[in-house]
Amino acid sequence: MNLEERINELESRQAFQDDTIQALNDVLVRQQRMVERLQLQMAALLKRQEEMGGQFETSEEEAPPPHY
Repeated sequence: MNLEERINELESRQAFQDDTIQALNDVLVRQQRMVERLQLQMAALLKRQEEMGGQFETSEEEAPPPHY
């Protein structure tokens, strides 16, 4: 392989790697946005659960169901 062919091969590889890096970066950005959205949803759900927690707690002293 002469020098010109080697340079062309390296330039081709670099172009492919640049495309791959950009594609990976795009995926990473989308995933980060999704993670941030999920964190916000989780925080909202936890807050809602804390607000509603007292409504559904059962007491240990409750009478057993009638079929006992």
